[in-house]
Amino acid sequence: MSLQDKYASVVSAAQSAGLSDLSVQEQDGVLYITGKATNSASKDSVWNALGAIDSSYTATDINIDVQVSGLAAGASLMVETDESNLNIRQEPSTEASIVGKAAKGETVTLVEQSSDDWWKIKTADGEEGYAYARYLKA
Repeated sequence: MSLQDKYASVVSAAQSAGLSDLSVQEQDGVLYITGKATNSASKDSVWNALGAIDSSYTATDINIDVQVSGLAAGASLMVETDESNLNIRQEPSTEASIVGKAAKGETVTLVEQSSDDWWKIKTADGEEGYAYARYLKA
């Protein structure tokens, strides 16, 4: 089974979301899906399709890079975790020290879109660090 077959629902979600500059490529045993979304809901539809297949988001044979166009420093973002708080880390890595937490439903400020997966944010209390972009919505 090819990776495009395995992740057909994710590819379909990316196509249905109307991502601009959509690219789906298989290289060295990894499926790369890249593109630009006009809003967080479009980005989330792609991630939700992956979550239906891999609820822990630990698959190493797929790489999703969907940027939300139009987000600039200072944008307000809503924390949308399932139930727990969102960890804010010193560096953009799950291995980095946790320097703070943001509660589900809390509004934070975008400092910069550091990478596809990690965005630097600032809480209302002034805590600043990196959070996993998957749980942030414009």
